[in-house]
Amino acid sequence: MTILGALMGFLLLSGGTAAASAGAAASMVPNYTVMLTAYNAVPEQTDSSPLETASGAYSNPEIIAARSRDLADELPFGTIIELDGSNIVHENTCGFAVVARHIGYRVIADTMNARYTDRIDVLFDTQARYVAANGRALNAANVLGICKGVTARVVGYVDINHVPRTQAGLAALVNGADGNALALK
Repeated sequence: MTILGALMGFLLLSGGTAAASAGAAASMVPNYTVMLTAYNAVPEQTDSSPLETASGAYSNPEIIAARSRDLADELPFGTIIELDGSNIVHENTCGFAVVARHIGYRVIADTMNARYTDRIDVLFDTQARYVAANGRALNAANVLGICKGVTARVVGYVDINHVPRTQAGLAALVNGADGNALALK
């Protein structure tokens, strides 16, 4: 919140240059090309506390994502990302197109095992997120598979202790439903 607050304060205090500054900030939105995978909040795929993320936030499958440890500086806890699968490599191992509508915006609130690098892991519900694939209803995490070449776009930041509970709440925060859009979007 301090970075966002400082940026907002600067824009408000700069008066006539606020529009130019906001435009410059929007053109400098960080993007990262990552491998995208998915997980469920179960002990076999997390640690012994599957309902709590590494940041201490609740493992909410509607909005939470984990990042590999090498991306900790670029994507600290509370970073809101948007995932773009238009540059995916090896589509035969990736079901992004099938599950994309279940991803939406995500908040980085968890950390992956140290063996993974340049990766984002989207949390899916173990029961509610089943999608049709190959004539069967499968867990969205299994359908996503391994997607190489996904763009993770930073669209904002939220205090990890005040993460919205729903995708609609997160989208409202990012898109400025209250009239105040995030500075990076």
